[in-house]
Amino acid sequence: MKNLQNKHILLGVTGGIAAYKGAELIRRLQDSGAEVRVVMTRAATEFITPLTMQALSGFPVSLDLLDTETESVMGHIELARWADLVLVAPASANFLAGLRQGRGDDLLTTLCLAATCPIAVAPAMNQAMWGNVATQENCAGLRRNGVIFFGPDEGLQACGEIGQGRLLDVAHIVEHTCAIFPSNLLTGKTVMITAGPTREAIDPVRYISNHSSGKQGYALAEAAVEAGAKVLLISGPVALAVPDRVTVINVVSADDMYAAVMENITECDIFIGVAAVADFKPVAAAVQKIKKQHDTEPRTMTLTLVENPDIIASVAALPTPPFLVGFAAETENLLTYASEKLNRKGLDLIVANDVADSRIGFNSDNNGTTIISKDKVTPLAVASKRQVSVQIIQVIADLLNTRELSK
Repeated sequence: MKNLQNKHILLGVTGGIAAYKGAELIRRLQDSGAEVRVVMTRAATEFITPLTMQALSGFPVSLDLLDTETESVMGHIELARWADLVLVAPASANFLAGLRQGRGDDLLTTLCLAATCPIAVAPAMNQAMWGNVATQENCAGLRRNGVIFFGPDEGLQACGEIGQGRLLDVAHIVEHTCAIFPSNLLTGKTVMITAGPTREAIDPVRYISNHSSGKQGYALAEAAVEAGAKVLLISGPVALAVPDRVTVINVVSADDMYAAVMENITECDIFIGVAAVADFKPVAAAVQKIKKQHDTEPRTMTLTLVENPDIIASVAALPTPPFLVGFAAETENLLTYASEKLNRKGLDLIVANDVADSRIGFNSDNNGTTIISKDKVTPLAVASKRQVSVQIIQVIADLLNTRELSK
């Protein structure tokens, strides 16, 4: 089983003889399903070349903080947001000291400061350096701050001495990496997710729609699959690849989406309504293209609209509804409007998005949300929609588990 399927691992490599094991580590992480990108310190390049790491990972190796090609788009921030885990192996005594002090004097320490995902380190150094009081104090402080330690191991070292400080075996590093990620949170559950926009026809060539890209819904489908769920994705028109192991039903209009949802909802344990469904549609679409009249005066046109079916309210009204998660895309009064929607529609959770913020709007790869339940408000920091989705699935699973235990 690929426990790291679709995970993004940012591998940091620091200076030390154990740096050569980074090559094998890339391969073993990939074998477990991860996509790996590499950041090396300049000292690490003295032990293994960036070209080797690039050939194995399939991506250019990042070396310098002040790189004009990447910093024009804030490359270190993008790398930090891309990662589901920052794994530094080997982690030298110097790197651990810099991380403990919060220094950002190179690319690796800077992206660790910017990372919102977990950070894990696999120390490797001479046994005397590992046992030094300063190193131990640095490690104790890092552990208190949530940094995860893999090893070190004990045994014969490159310097000929025997003691603690060896890099943990690659197989064990991969095993510990797999253990970081929650798995099987939704095993045995069937999840239905709606995603993307709908298109409401005006005539055969024109329609009413919105700016939804479908990225958040597709990221949630991927996260739910990784949590062990069977996933049915009902998608409006988007330009996205369907995640592995996800069943998709493609629809166009709100009526199409409503029909697909209601036809399959009885099989589902969880419903997540992410789609930006059009609230209204034209009463009737013209059979032929509406032609422009070449009058001397500007022409006006009146469209009569009628309300579309409320999909999530219809699901909530079922005799035995599934666990219901809604989304609220607002431009003002975010928490107020989202809370009102939660109560009005009888939802278990609602995820509130401020789409007026250009950093996290409809077409962005990032999101910053607030998860609201009947008795709790959980803000999530701005991160990739992939990382946000993992956190949303975790909240859903925790609440489901609590309810099932209380029965």
